Amino acid sequence: MPGDNARAQDKARTLPADCILFDLEDAVGPAQKEQARARVAESLRAGGYGARELAVRVNALDTPWGEQDVRAFAHLPIDAIVLPKVQSPEEVSAVGGLLDTLGAPQSLRLWCMIETPLGVLRVAAIAASGGRLQALIAGTSDLTKDLRALHTRERTPLLYSLSSIVVAARAHQLVALDGVHLALDDAEGFDFACQQGRQLGFDGKTLIHPRQLDAANRHFAPTASELTAARRIVEAYDAAIAAGRGDALLDGRLIESLHVEEARRILALSAAIEVQSSSRGAPA
Repeated sequence: MPGDNARAQDKARTLPADCILFDLEDAVGPAQKEQARARVAESLRAGGYGARELAVRVNALDTPWGEQDVRAFAHLPIDAIVLPKVQSPEEVSAVGGLLDTLGAPQSLRLWCMIETPLGVLRVAAIAASGGRLQALIAGTSDLTKDLRALHTRERTPLLYSLSSIVVAARAHQLVALDGVHLALDDAEGFDFACQQGRQLGFDGKTLIHPRQLDAANRHFAPTASELTAARRIVEAYDAAIAAGRGDALLDGRLIESLHVEEARRILALSAAIEVQSSSRGAPA
């Protein structure tokens, strides 16, 4: 949400979102940058966001506002600083180094937006930056523009970039978040994008409006059938291990440790969603 929109920041305290991302970059004009920074800081100090993760997208360090953005939020109650248009691991290291110099808590993480052709080409190196890096976000709007591609329902021009981001994230145990869907009145297209994003391996989707929340939560949460299957896999495998076997048969299908690992991940995700849902309204 735009950093200069106080009403949106107040409403965010009631939304069924996992994370609130306060934007100081593209959503804020140059004349409003400092005012937006102060407004977001005020909202964060006021609290009331419950168990939601809180992130601030700062301006790049090579802009007139970037360093002051990082300094302003280094010790405020947020979970992550989001870096826009990251094109090299050196950019990640520079912000991480600045946070270390400022004495920011190690719990303050960095999320990198991959939204330029050069960022996509270097995403593997960016993902390997280590340190505070926790997540990669696909910046699909800027990427489409820079590629001179067309906005299509199937996002065919972006599939290489999207998969590259997911592969890099998985290789380095990072979170991967899909890009935004700009057409707010295109519910069918949004459903398709969510389904596609999950099929590609993304952990969740970034959103631009509260009306998109219910559909995104539905698409990225495990379904009832997935949960049932996961429980049966774990139960069958645990029974086999207890009987001294290293694998199990379930409905004529061989169950090995890789299947159990994915089943346990699905069950853990469902449990985390329950905790998050029940605690969103709690005071921060």
